[in-house]
Amino acid sequence: MNPRLAAARALAAVLSGKASLNSSLPAQLDKVDERDRGLTQDLAFGTARWQPRLDLLAAQLLQKPFKAADADVQALMLVGLYQLFYTRIPAHAAIGETVGCADKLKKPWAKGLLNAVLRRAQREGEALLAGMERDPVVRTAHPRWLQKSLKAFWPEQWEAICAANNAHPPMILRVNRRHHSRDAYLALLAEAGVGASACQYSRDGIVLNEPCDVRSLPGFAEGWVSVQDEAAQLSADLLELAPGQRVLDACCAPGGKTCHLLEAEAGLTQVVAIDLEAKRLTRVRENLDRLQLDAELIACDARDTASWWDGKTFQRILLDAPCSATGVIRRHPDIKLTRQADDIPALASLQGELLDALWPTLEVGGMLLYATCSSLPTENTEVIDAFLARTPGARELDLATEAGLRQPHGRQLLAQEGGHDGFYYAKLIKIAASRG
Repeated sequence: MNPRLAAARALAAVLSGKASLNSSLPAQLDKVDERDRGLTQDLAFGTARWQPRLDLLAAQLLQKPFKAADADVQALMLVGLYQLFYTRIPAHAAIGETVGCADKLKKPWAKGLLNAVLRRAQREGEALLAGMERDPVVRTAHPRWLQKSLKAFWPEQWEAICAANNAHPPMILRVNRRHHSRDAYLALLAEAGVGASACQYSRDGIVLNEPCDVRSLPGFAEGWVSVQDEAAQLSADLLELAPGQRVLDACCAPGGKTCHLLEAEAGLTQVVAIDLEAKRLTRVRENLDRLQLDAELIACDARDTASWWDGKTFQRILLDAPCSATGVIRRHPDIKLTRQADDIPALASLQGELLDALWPTLEVGGMLLYATCSSLPTENTEVIDAFLARTPGARELDLATEAGLRQPHGRQLLAQEGGHDGFYYAKLIKIAASRG
């Protein structure tokens, strides 16, 4: 299959609200030649990254918007525009190959439309975009609701956040303490000719100068190292783990933090890791097996404690709550297409429900670390503020890190170009059991 067609079909599912790229792209990648898979991924992710900007440009080039049934043609047009403005693919190849894909969609009528739009974009696109630069959606390539939210919450940082969201993320490793210190693994990388440096905040983190195939990393198959962003790595140390503790990792998939907990403290009595979908736990088990670690995995709704909790309290709980994922847009740019403003209050409500449900499973004197990969205070400090107000036995603890910005509650890490993702942490201690 032509990589442009594969990327467009994956994107069409996203535009139609039926899937994310993580779920729609793998099936399309299976249909293209192995040599074209990198191009297909770049076309899909790159088009999603710049879609808010490209979509407004397309509106200038089209006489009328596409019908819902023609999301595949719309996606193909966006893939063509991405090639013209953000790749080194020659214009004649980008236009010709993209237009030719219309036949495979069984919509030959679209060939003339695509050809006209893309050729006009080649001639006039730069001038049209320049004239639209005053629109922050065009300038930042973020949907209007998100651009306005970031500007309202982070008036001094919002443009830097948008720039970081549009940049390609660095490849960051987590060294397995059970095998090597970070310095020892840096030496192994140097011997292998892999340029790298220590992360600023995570004691186990290494950022590579250039991304690489994990199979080329020393000891990857043996579990010496994993791929995980620096911000996500902070949870293991912030939990203050100690031998003999029973730990709950709620909403655990894909299991990076679960594994890190076990790497950081070999003397834990038990780690229980739960997630809503059984199929997501398959990835958790794969990660545990590669690292030769073990945890009790349970597929369930964490809020329904009657269905999974055995009544034995935990000394530590990690709640990496479902969220808008606005802090990891650079890794999942289709978030710009799939998230809507109305999602945020609903997510904040879910986060509060999870806190309320899990709190009784924590022993008195135990700690709960609340985490999200969101950049929006609505899901972060405001959720913690509301929980503390309604939970007399809960108190907040300071976080032992300089990462991010201090908030009314917790600390907010904002996405950094060349550095960590956007993330949020708050730590709570249970000083008394709930009444009644």
